Amino acid sequence: MKDDRNTAFGWILFSGVVALGLSSISAKYFHGDDPEAPEEPGFFIEGAEEEGAAESGPSLANLLASGSASAGEGVFAKCSACHTIAQGGGNGIGPNLYGVLGTGIGQHAPGFAYSSALSGHGGEWNYENMDAWLASPRAFASGTKMSFAGLSNPEDRANVILYLLENGGGPPLPEPEAEEAPAEGDDVDGAGEGPGAVEGAESGEAEAAGAMGADQPVAEQAAATSSED
Repeated sequence: MKDDRNTAFGWILFSGVVALGLSSISAKYFHGDDPEAPEEPGFFIEGAEEEGAAESGPSLANLLASGSASAGEGVFAKCSACHTIAQGGGNGIGPNLYGVLGTGIGQHAPGFAYSSALSGHGGEWNYENMDAWLASPRAFASGTKMSFAGLSNPEDRANVILYLLENGGGPPLPEPEAEEAPAEGDDVDGAGEGPGAVEGAESGEAEAAGAMGADQPVAEQAAATSSED
């Protein structure tokens, strides 16, 4: 019994020695300890950037022109836990926001303890900066104490900006951008296509063409808003 046990242990030890030896040999043969880069690396697949990958949709100027301060008041309810907006209102967790548009970033409310990320940002609360701040405070000023995640909907941001504009004023709204007119020769809703053949009409007879009217968008002017920490 004792001899059988010794024999088994011996075979196990022998197997371990063999495995170790094979591992060492294979490492030297296949350069496992010192991998070499291939002389001609494989090709890289570059992701093609799609044209127009930039954010699509109406411009901020057009959103402000068609937005609503009253709708912005409803969205601002999300900000009211930290901010007041009434004239002469006190600071809360965040500064009072009455008349914030057009003032220096991180300079609006004297005595408020702005984060260095905001007070040292520079620039002023113009419409573009306010829109970017409302979209993502942390992306706009990394290190800000503002914990709000942001408003992903561009229309909500425009409406909040208009609500801010209504409460304390600000710079003139940017002029809305004209919509692109169709290129000459392009068909618009079937324009440019002649009417079909008229049953019973003689060949070569002139056919009447119908005129088409274009709707004119009516821009609605409103006022703006957003939150700051």
